[in-house]
Amino acid sequence: METAELKQRIAQGENATTEFKENFDQEVIETAAAFANTDGGTILIGVSDSGEIRGITIGKETLRNWSNRLAQATEPRVVIEIESVAVEEKSVVLIHITESSIKPVSVKGRCYKRVGNSNRVMSPQEIVQMHLNATGQTWDQLLVTRAGLDDIDKKKVEWYLTRRETIRNVSKPQDMNMAAFLKNIKGISDDGTPTHAGLLFFSKHPLLRFFHNAQLRVVRFKGTSVTHPVLDRLDCGETLWENVDTAEEFIRRNIRLLSFRTSRSFQRDDKFEYPLNALREAIINALIHRNYQETADVRVFIFDNRVEVISPGTFPEGVSPDEPTHKPVNPTLSQFMFDVGFIERYGAGIRMMQRLCREWGNKEPRYEFHPIETKIIFDSPIQENTYIEIDDISEQLNERQKNAFFYVQRNGQIATKEYVEINNVSRRIAYEELKDMTDKGLLSMIGKGRGSRYVRKVSD
Repeated sequence: METAELKQRIAQGENATTEFKENFDQEVIETAAAFANTDGGTILIGVSDSGEIRGITIGKETLRNWSNRLAQATEPRVVIEIESVAVEEKSVVLIHITESSIKPVSVKGRCYKRVGNSNRVMSPQEIVQMHLNATGQTWDQLLVTRAGLDDIDKKKVEWYLTRRETIRNVSKPQDMNMAAFLKNIKGISDDGTPTHAGLLFFSKHPLLRFFHNAQLRVVRFKGTSVTHPVLDRLDCGETLWENVDTAEEFIRRNIRLLSFRTSRSFQRDDKFEYPLNALREAIINALIHRNYQETADVRVFIFDNRVEVISPGTFPEGVSPDEPTHKPVNPTLSQFMFDVGFIERYGAGIRMMQRLCREWGNKEPRYEFHPIETKIIFDSPIQENTYIEIDDISEQLNERQKNAFFYVQRNGQIATKEYVEINNVSRRIAYEELKDMTDKGLLSMIGKGRGSRYVRKVSD
């Protein structure tokens, strides 16, 4: 490395791929392992933490000895290159560490990863997941050696086949027994040992016998905090697809209705305060993309003002709510859910939830990220503890206008642009339908042109 390039790197400070050390010590070995387990990096020996070039005295065998110590202390051995660069009449040694193709790399039984400008000891769950990633395996494809084919429920396999045929137009296999079929879809291994995915989807009692941490817990709180009293709760402990249906029924009875009422009819036009399909999609995503190495359950918390879906684990690298590319954590479970119609299109779940909430007149879901879990939050459009009743207008409005009316009731006003977004219509239709609501005395327009907005008309 040229002197100018080295000075520039020192000026940038320590980061995810650069570490400063004044001397070669045990921490150098730990950092080398951390770099090897992450994205690689360079350790600069002879530079203080603050970036001051102190220099290091080296002899003829120093670099060779350091190389040997790094090789002997790491398992598997780290791949390194060492060079010495003269800076301001001082020697700085650069140890370049390549990202390891076999992970994780350990030092005296401990594994480290690089987080920002520091090293962190990896948890047992992280070690297992890193090993799976390095070997091209996923958790859902691992075998459960204490389980056998007799733990598979034939009725659930038959349900899957019938559902797949109905939803995906895939004919049932005619000349294939259950074991051969399950092997074909990666539900069991060649010797009949069930995979994690096979048990979670077809087992008689998957959580009771095999996966105590794979439960789905659904709780309705009174108020807006987990410290408030619990009004209702349900622990779902069956197969993943059964848990989704059970949780949806619980949610139906524990969220409120927004209700239109008209004096000219005995009927009501009702809608839940959240789009159920969006909540269902969030739960499915949590169950199939969660990190099953973590001991926590998937949780759905229903509060007075929001619903939270909490999933152990984080988004895969390179995936975010803004970049929702298809990169399944558990691809076999994802395929099973797709086969039975619980997933419509790969990689479309996040955008679908956003669209459903907009069309429903709700805010788009938001995310909170923690080191070991991900939370998706659906905000309620109402704050009251009862449903909203709007007298004498239901028969006057179409569905798009009703969405807009609820939007105004929640946000105080609406613009043509917002009408277009929540209803997916042209500006012309939005303008005409908003004008119709104004003509009927339901809204008042304030402002002119593109800056105009519509608010709830106050009776004289």
